Amino acid sequence: MAIQTKNQVIPQQAFDWYDEYAHGDIDRRTFLTRLSSLALSGLAISTIADSLTPNYALAEQVSFNDPDITARYQTYDSPQGHGQGKGYLVQPNSLTTPAPCVLVVHENRGLNPYIKDVARRLAKAGFIAFAPDALFPLGGYPGNDDDGRAMQRSMDRDKIEQDFIAAATFLKAHDKGNGKLGVVGFCFGGYISNMLAASIPETIDAAVPFYGSPAKSEIVNQVQAPLLIQLAELDKRINATWPDYEAVLKENSVNYTAHVYAGVNHGFHNDSTSRYDKPAAELAWQRTLDFFNTHLRQPKTS
Repeated sequence: MAIQTKNQVIPQQAFDWYDEYAHGDIDRRTFLTRLSSLALSGLAISTIADSLTPNYALAEQVSFNDPDITARYQTYDSPQGHGQGKGYLVQPNSLTTPAPCVLVVHENRGLNPYIKDVARRLAKAGFIAFAPDALFPLGGYPGNDDDGRAMQRSMDRDKIEQDFIAAATFLKAHDKGNGKLGVVGFCFGGYISNMLAASIPETIDAAVPFYGSPAKSEIVNQVQAPLLIQLAELDKRINATWPDYEAVLKENSVNYTAHVYAGVNHGFHNDSTSRYDKPAAELAWQRTLDFFNTHLRQPKTS
């Protein structure tokens, strides 16, 4: 369920400024100052700011008490990262045969309730889902996004990446898995999805980056797995990286499909903010499930 404030009453500049704020390009004071410069149809600045920032009470689609799944926290070793990682592991309860596994990667603020719900949605659809928390070495997601962003920004980026590489290796070896591993991520998690496809191509069997930047130039040509690229038409920052990335994928004959969802903003899949676009989010999610079913359901042959 989306926040009730209608997107059309919020000028596009506000969404663009929120994107800058959410990614650390401007601070909260600058964000609010910019909002105050807009004619906002009689809405208070605090109302607009609150509608743009997440309200995670609105994001739950699958309860952690759902009888079809079991959710728990799980630690794993990460010798090249922070030594140990921790994440949210969700499994279907009705497994009679090995199931495909999917790594779920959060945005730039830690393992928030929206991402945990995405993991539950995947388990509900028959996948073993694991959502690591990059903030675990600092105590985990702190309960609000501002603190989460600051915490993640303070951490060693290379070690965070190694923690996700270790998480992928851990999940691929799950004793109830079928040997196939997908990854889906959002924003920073979209970048991590692309990074994993490039840095451990022998481990990743399918990747779905939602509005994520490509892997670093020195490894981007190592991508092998099929990709489903999910982009938002109004997301100028990420879309600017796409032509060069697509050229690399074409040059290396990578199996990819790219969708650009018309009239939506970065973060359109996140149903806890007014950036959420239900038709685009539901279509993108159905495409994600179909993609994983196509590429992950058959056990990997030796």
